[in-house]
Amino acid sequence: MKNFFLGFAIGIVFVGLVGVLLIFAAVRLAGSYGSERPVTVSDNSALILNLEGAVPEQAPVDVAIPYFQKQPPLTVLDTWKLLHRAAGDTRVKALILEPRGLDAGWAKLEELRAEILSFKQSGKPVYAYLRNATMREYYLATAADKIYMAPEDELDVKGLRAELMYFKGTLDKLGVTMEFEHVGKYKDAPDQFTKTSPSPETLEVTNQILDQYYGNMVQVIAEGRKLPPGAVRGVIDQGPFIGKSALDNGLVDALIFEDEMLSQLNTSLKADLKKVGARSYSKAAGADPAGRARIAYVTGDGEITRGDPGEDVSDTGITAFSMVKQLKQVGDDSTIKGVIVRVDSPGGDGIASDDILHQMKLLSKKKPVLISMSDLAASGGYFIAMTGDPVLAYSNTLTGSIGVFFGKVNLSGLYDKLGIKTELLTRGRFADIDSETKPLTPEQKDKVQKEIQVFYRGFVERVSEARKRPYDQVEPLAQGRVWLGAQAKMNGLVDEIGGLDRAVEMIKQRTNIPASEQVTLVTYPPRRTLIEMLLKNTNDNTELESAIKAVAGNLPWKSLAHGGVQRLMPYSLLVK
Repeated sequence: MKNFFLGFAIGIVFVGLVGVLLIFAAVRLAGSYGSERPVTVSDNSALILNLEGAVPEQAPVDVAIPYFQKQPPLTVLDTWKLLHRAAGDTRVKALILEPRGLDAGWAKLEELRAEILSFKQSGKPVYAYLRNATMREYYLATAADKIYMAPEDELDVKGLRAELMYFKGTLDKLGVTMEFEHVGKYKDAPDQFTKTSPSPETLEVTNQILDQYYGNMVQVIAEGRKLPPGAVRGVIDQGPFIGKSALDNGLVDALIFEDEMLSQLNTSLKADLKKVGARSYSKAAGADPAGRARIAYVTGDGEITRGDPGEDVSDTGITAFSMVKQLKQVGDDSTIKGVIVRVDSPGGDGIASDDILHQMKLLSKKKPVLISMSDLAASGGYFIAMTGDPVLAYSNTLTGSIGVFFGKVNLSGLYDKLGIKTELLTRGRFADIDSETKPLTPEQKDKVQKEIQVFYRGFVERVSEARKRPYDQVEPLAQGRVWLGAQAKMNGLVDEIGGLDRAVEMIKQRTNIPASEQVTLVTYPPRRTLIEMLLKNTNDNTELESAIKAVAGNLPWKSLAHGGVQRLMPYSLLVK
């Protein structure tokens, strides 16, 4: 009886909390149609671009609760639209870039920097103000005409490092064994659970990634600061820097405070500039003009899983059910002239990837399609791009990883430590092949190997067909190896190195839209509100997943927990 009343009380509190949230959201919604003051942009405006934290591909949920809401981050597409509009807006006289605590990958940083350089072609000045900047923030700032920081602030520019984490020692102490079978010497599958240190293949690829990133970083700094590349390498070796040392080494232009920077900009332009934030400017700019040709911009962001048949939009990565629904919707919309599919994924479930690729091919038969890769389009993320349509990547995009593996967990050692006894009864030769209470037998391993060989060959065949190259030319490039975009282009795995500007150019060509004509990019899925989230019928345990990620980072727990055949990157790589 006590537990009943406790549960009843908790239920009442939860319902009350939901009610309060709905009321707040309704008030906010009503205000947006009534008393909310319109956003205006003065004739002498300085656009402030604050980039902080993650820069997602898919628009996050709009909480819309006064006093409680943290401003949702700008997506990559939001930033692209913002800077394109501001470049042609006579009211905007300058751009002030203020990056801080960025958590974007190196391909997204390429895109953002290219957008800033594109804005500069308008002839308007770009100033950057840095606060406790790391390599990521400084990478962007090098696109600016001037870089400033406070006199005693730190510029944490000191090079790059890659961190690979291994859990076998911990799992051994717990009595847990992770068993994997894989195809391809680079699909080291995932070693973070089965080894205590990286394999030679992993070290080979990781060092190549670091070389590419570091070389690109040196080149960018050299161009932005007008220094020889050799001098840049020498400067980096002296980092990090405090105030004067950053100035003495030519990494910044002056040590001043933000208000002093704005005064200098006013003096340079002979104007009294009014600051306008990126989100305020976006609201003031409004929607795209009617009459433009409509191009769908479909985002696939995160790990690939099968999902829930009832879901329309996934909040925790790419699910086959939600992605297929989105692609069908785009295909059935007669107002959509072409499609850009934006992929940012390490892969995941093999069957889910197959379902998505099938629907992508059906869409490609209806409308011109183009694939734009973001930070990551590897394994299953690369697989779903194999429609035969043009594929674009950045030079720093992680892609390829053409391979598969089978994984399962063996908890028998943990059960022994806890005193748990299990009795396994079977009917069928391989009925216990995925049992969590026993290891794979040699016969079962042979069975699994034969199955994943079939999946592997199917993967390579799809790449061979899409890239229009013989199987024997593609297979040596597979083997589960991760390539960077620049390498993938050299090996014929992608068509071009380019970002959103080039993607829009190419989709115009494929849809016979004149190059000078502007288009409207229609995002799928659209940004959703809190009310839609609360009313959504889903079985996703997002709270549990968030808690796990807080402890263990961005490991592919959803796919690994499901088990079975995976088209997933073989490790999680963090480059700082």
